[in-house]
Amino acid sequence: MPILIELFLTFVRIGLFTFGGGYAMLSIIENICVEKKNWITHDEMMNVTVIAESTPGPIAINCATFVGYKKGKIPGAVLATLGVVLPSFFIIFAISMFLEDFLEITWIAHAFQGIKIAVGILILDAALKMIKKMQKKPLQVGILIVTFAVLMLVNVLKIHVSSILIMLAAALVSLTFFQIGKFRRKEEQV
Repeated sequence: MPILIELFLTFVRIGLFTFGGGYAMLSIIENICVEKKNWITHDEMMNVTVIAESTPGPIAINCATFVGYKKGKIPGAVLATLGVVLPSFFIIFAISMFLEDFLEITWIAHAFQGIKIAVGILILDAALKMIKKMQKKPLQVGILIVTFAVLMLVNVLKIHVSSILIMLAAALVSLTFFQIGKFRRKEEQV
């Protein structure tokens, strides 16, 4: 039973003190769940991030559900998910109840400007950690460079391209190279 309580309290802390949504939470989830508590490996974190990005629902909730399930099966998944969701729910509920013009309060508006910068840094930190720990094979590096270039071009030209489309294209390229390699190995054996 203690692991269930620990899962819940850990994800409450993550949900309570992380601003900026799921991508900003990734760095903190990795720091706590991979580096400090060793609940999952870095490879599992990378895999769950990819899976969570390509499935419906917020990425942080999907990551919390995965970690919770790995450590405590269904009860762990439920408690980790509740832990990461409840703080935001109660904060937004309280704000909506008591402060009608919340963002028009000058000091809160200024605080959110600072939070935006911190969120960007947290997202960049999560991306850099993943890049550092990814396998440095030519195909993966090539996909990374091309994807980065496409995203920069899309943002500069202000074209809307679904991230799912980009992930599917990267998967298709990787799968194509895998099949070509498999075909070549079969030819060499013959």
